[in-house]
Amino acid sequence: MSTTLSSRKRKRGLSDAKQSDSLSIELSSLSDTQTGPVLASFPYLTLPKNTPFNVSVRGEEEGKEFVRCSSTIAGETDAIEFSGSANDGSDGAGSRYFLALHRPGSSKLILQPTPVYLISRQVKALKNFKPTEPSSSEHFQARSMLGKVFGTKKAKAAIDAQERNKIDVSAMEDVVGVLQDRIDEGTENLPTQEKLQDSANAARLIPAYNADAERPEDIYPLHNIIPEPEWAALDSLLSKLKNAADDRSRVRLLPNARSDWLRQHLMLAYSSPKPKRKIAKMLIYASVMFAFRGVAGRNVPERSALLERLSPAPEVVVDGLLARFTETPRGSTKARMTSENETNLLTHLFSLCLKVDDYATDTALIASDLKMSPTRVNDLFKSLGVTRLFNVVMTDQLMFVEIASGCTIGKLSSQDLKRLGLPDSVGQEKRAILKAPLTFPKPRLRRRA
Repeated sequence: MSTTLSSRKRKRGLSDAKQSDSLSIELSSLSDTQTGPVLASFPYLTLPKNTPFNVSVRGEEEGKEFVRCSSTIAGETDAIEFSGSANDGSDGAGSRYFLALHRPGSSKLILQPTPVYLISRQVKALKNFKPTEPSSSEHFQARSMLGKVFGTKKAKAAIDAQERNKIDVSAMEDVVGVLQDRIDEGTENLPTQEKLQDSANAARLIPAYNADAERPEDIYPLHNIIPEPEWAALDSLLSKLKNAADDRSRVRLLPNARSDWLRQHLMLAYSSPKPKRKIAKMLIYASVMFAFRGVAGRNVPERSALLERLSPAPEVVVDGLLARFTETPRGSTKARMTSENETNLLTHLFSLCLKVDDYATDTALIASDLKMSPTRVNDLFKSLGVTRLFNVVMTDQLMFVEIASGCTIGKLSSQDLKRLGLPDSVGQEKRAILKAPLTFPKPRLRRRA
């Protein structure tokens, strides 16, 4: 490609006759892949003319057009290192630059495409230098000086008051040993963190749990909910369910036949030719717990009457529920169920429901069966997490409290719906979900009263 430029100039010493000069423009004949001259923009700094520079191209881009490659340039003197890059991932998009080369006496102007490098510098002596940050005391002292000079009257008064109230640590060096001895004497009888943890766990109204469980099924072991003797006694009732003619007959064999949650799960358990014995036995025990709460209430009937109303539940199961979820006041022979006993019974029941539901339970359905508010039921499910004690840090204005909970109330994800074999419409309903390993929320801030 060539272009002819014509110009008319009045030359000194010549006549007024117009003279025409022509100059042709051509592109460089160098190969596109060959490294040619380049443009570099340096910081305000004068370099020695003999400073060498090297241009390098990424290995994966060798063979491409040079001006479109991601390339770097580097050079150094005795005191300073220089480096820069061109087309950093842009593939040459945007403005393009050309160098115009003209030899004296030639009528050609050659244009050479070239990349542009923005050069940065690094002083070698400062390469490994790391600035030191001021200490807290230096920072405070600097702020105080600025406050005294430029602060308001109120700010200056606050600084003066803070300096007056500053504790002189050196004055306490002589009494530090006495203070430490008194602290040791006053704290030697305090319980350790482990003892506090054990005490808190024993007082919680939930089944015994494994805080280090890696799977949901290991958090609440089955026999921490159903003792082994009671579990073995359920086999007699299990055989009756197996020989029942239909689902309605099976439901009638349970102590509690009014629970929609129980009816749905019993029908689902026996919908397959080989129902799972473990699920069926857990449903039987859950039915006894449902019925026990409804019959016992605040006034627990006599044992004989209770056995009759919970029939056909095995006697060992009824005796176990009486022993664990009721208490007999001093000076009385009649058992009663306190609010703490009822809460303990419900959390054991809900932990069993979670096992049957593969750790995603419909709390609204259970609340309807128990004639309880959904909020109360959700709160009890939330209490089925693992709570650990933490050090509480107090300041003048804030108190930091950390709470741990393993069971959450929320909507099921698409993966959970697929795992449980539930339709997508169920994804809009909230359920109690127990997951492991247990995760703990970040500390929350609460204003002190």
